[in-house]
Order: sequence, then C-alpha cells, then structure tokens
Amino acid sequence: MISIKNPDQLAKMRSAGHLLHDVLCRLREAIQPGVTTKALDAYAEEMIRAHGAIPSFLNYHGYPASICASIEDEVVHGIPSDHVTVENGALLSIDCGLILDGWQADSAFTAAVGNVSEEKRQLVAVTEESFWKGAFMAQNGNRLGDIGHAVQSHAEAHGYGVIRDLTGHGIGRNMHEDPSIPNYGEAGRGVRIRPGMTLAIEPMIALGRWQVHQLADGWTIVTNDHSPCAHYEHTVAVVNAGPPEILTLPGHVWKEAEA
Repeated sequence: MISIKNPDQLAKMRSAGHLLHDVLCRLREAIQPGVTTKALDAYAEEMIRAHGAIPSFLNYHGYPASICASIEDEVVHGIPSDHVTVENGALLSIDCGLILDGWQADSAFTAAVGNVSEEKRQLVAVTEESFWKGAFMAQNGNRLGDIGHAVQSHAEAHGYGVIRDLTGHGIGRNMHEDPSIPNYGEAGRGVRIRPGMTLAIEPMIALGRWQVHQLADGWTIVTNDHSPCAHYEHTVAVVNAGPPEILTLPGHVWKEAEA
C-alpha cells in the first residue's frame, strides 16, 4: 500500500531530509585518499546522533553500519571497515539514512577521490543527470514507468549499464515502503503518481554492463564485469503541480537543464 503524507508529515520528512543533507555535506568534505571507510561511518553516526536522530541503516535487517561505503565495482551495501582505505583515483559511493522524530530520509552520492580519470568523472556526472531526468517525471498524473524510462534513456544514451536488480522505493515512517521504483521501464506504465507520495529515487549506473551479484558477506553488491559504478539518490515529495520537492536538498530550485 502506498502511503500519502499530509502537510504535517511532509514537514517532518523535510526536517529529516535537511539534516541528512547537512550530514552528507560534511561527510563529503571528510573523504580523501587514505581515510578508512570505518572512520567515515563513525563520523556519520556521530553527526546523526548529535542532532537527536537515529542512523536508519544501523542494524537494519542486521546491517552493521550507519552508512554504505561502496568502492569502484561495488554498487551498493559496501560494509565500512578499518581495513578498507579509500585510494586516490577511486570512486566511493556513500549511501546514508536517518530517522528524525519518527520519519525517514535517504540519500546517496558518489565521490571522485583525488586524481580520478575523466571516464569515471563522466560516469558520476551522467548518473547525477539521470537522477534529475527521472525525478523530474515524479509529477502528479504521471506514472512510475515515466521515472525509470527517463533514467534509462539518459544513461543508455551514454553507453552505460543501468542496474536492474536494485530499485528506488517509497519512504516515510519506514525506510522501504511501496512502491518500488525501477531505474528502467516503459513510459506511461505503472502506478499513477499522486501528490503526497514520498519517493527515494536512486539511479545506480555502471560503466560497463548492468548484471550484478552479491558477495559472500551477504550485503555487498558488485558488477559482474567489475566495471565501476556510480549511485545518486534523493528523497522527494510529489506536489500538486510541477516537479517534486527534493526533501534532502534544501533550497533546490528546478533548472531547465535538469528536465
């Protein structure tokens, strides 16, 4: 069942989203060659708890950390470790969520660490562009397939693989709610989008092919061909008219180039 949020509930999700934005901005500043993913995780948890929020990833179905830190061919769910150091030239995807006053926020970005190749930088840029193309379609009266179609069309136009085994999702009191939001699909198909829906839209785009598998740790997802992957996510709220509000990006104003 899809949950429609009222204005008071959206206000609480907005507060959670704005806090998560602040946490991720500071976390991005802490990313540099030589830092361990465990240090980044500890920093994120400290910031979240310092503001009276709860890390929503920690212990979620047994996940052992407050962030997912996925390097290079790791698509999502990379487990932070004292033994994993971020290297110069790598892509590092950070996914993080928090609960504030009972309401969830979820967001992710990929950082190009140090001296990164132009090929990888382009992958990160196109992944972010794919998010904006998809998120723009989260408008009253459209359908979920319009989101996935927009993401897929933009990414595949650049020759990239759109991960199909993992999707975006509804979000609210729970991290994962209905509906699932694939990053591929047919325009005009799927559930009708309505005001008050809150969605975590998150393209995961590979430099190579889209097929993936899970590692023996039971969490980390990697590309089968070991090509690098980028990830970009925001929590959005569907409004009465026009493109959605980006709850995890305070002050955002839609630009023509994002449509």
